[in-house]
Amino acid sequence: MQNSQKLINLLENEVIPDIKEYIDVLFSKIASKNYLDEDKTNLKDMQEMLSDFHTMINEAKNDELDEDECQEIIDEIIQMKKEEKN
Repeated sequence: MQNSQKLINLLENEVIPDIKEYIDVLFSKIASKNYLDEDKTNLKDMQEMLSDFHTMINEAKNDELDEDECQEIIDEIIQMKKEEKN
């Protein structure tokens, strides 16, 4: 499997669903009026990240990212997920 397809799969099947779930949690906290200012900032950041990942998917599908770039992004995502678990 090419790195571009691996990146698309990683984003569509793991990363984006996780981000959407976290966005839903933040919306719920904000709607309940039981939130911190940090939650609003996190919501904005997550929405921007979601948009960026959708852009990456489109770029990968349109061969606008080379295989090395895709692998670098995959490596960064894996590193972020490892750090998130710690």
